[in-house]
Amino acid sequence: MTGFEARQLWLDWLARERRASRHTLVAYGGDLTDFLDFLTRHQGEEPSMASFAALRPADLRAFLAERATRDGVGNATRARQLAAIRGFLRFLARHHGLPPLALAGLRGPRVVPPAPRPLTPEQALDVSRAAGDVENTPLLSARDTALFTLLYGCGLRISEGLALNVKDAPKAGQALRILGKGEKERLVPVLPAVAEAVAAYLRLRGGALPDDPLFLGARGDRLDPGVAQKALRTYRRLVGLPESATPHALRHSFATHLLGAGGDLRAIQELLGHASLSTTQRYTSVDSVKLLETWQKAHPRAR
Repeated sequence: MTGFEARQLWLDWLARERRASRHTLVAYGGDLTDFLDFLTRHQGEEPSMASFAALRPADLRAFLAERATRDGVGNATRARQLAAIRGFLRFLARHHGLPPLALAGLRGPRVVPPAPRPLTPEQALDVSRAAGDVENTPLLSARDTALFTLLYGCGLRISEGLALNVKDAPKAGQALRILGKGEKERLVPVLPAVAEAVAAYLRLRGGALPDDPLFLGARGDRLDPGVAQKALRTYRRLVGLPESATPHALRHSFATHLLGAGGDLRAIQELLGHASLSTTQRYTSVDSVKLLETWQKAHPRAR
């Protein structure tokens, strides 16, 4: 079995057994292609099961070093690539007789997750209410207003919002069913403002069928995330918002504002669809920074 045949077997297994998302499969598939191309140059022939059995930590270090020095790849990407390679080799060891490799001591690049950069409550409300004004037709304006209100009001990833169909449209008093990363399903409460903004958009649009995409582009296809990102980029530059004001920042703002108002961290984890509480805990550091800034401005002994 060649290395590329083994790669395809692993990706098929990830999709079937682990229910990995399309984005994960694309990323890991690219990571393995990079590694197999490196081994072809490194060893002078196409990789095989014998090549994998002969791997040593030094080979993986050489791959990571080449990615950093020749290709300029950052720590986060190289750490993900190492994780993909480990998973691939474990799969071959468990399912295809590859001898277990002594790679336990190999450490990947250190990755420090960037702190979320939420908007203030006033900025987030401003975006959800007015960012659609940059569009040149009432329909597209209503669409963007509905989308940004949904992202902030429900804490969705932009991919989750754009994956909705008309039959999934949020309704006040009903939970919105979201299929997130790793095909993980969650229920999110719907605020009246969210339901009203989406309903206003659908009234202007007219004739929408239940299985049609909820958010349409100008040509009638499902709205591309790049179009929504461009609209918000145009708006933030018009009104002087920071460059960090992106559709994903609305999700960060949802979590931070809930936490600042006394929301329970576990509940926020469920609303965001985070697999690990440690991911949600990043928002506690953001809120602590804002509390410290407030203390420094307001406390008499801080001057």
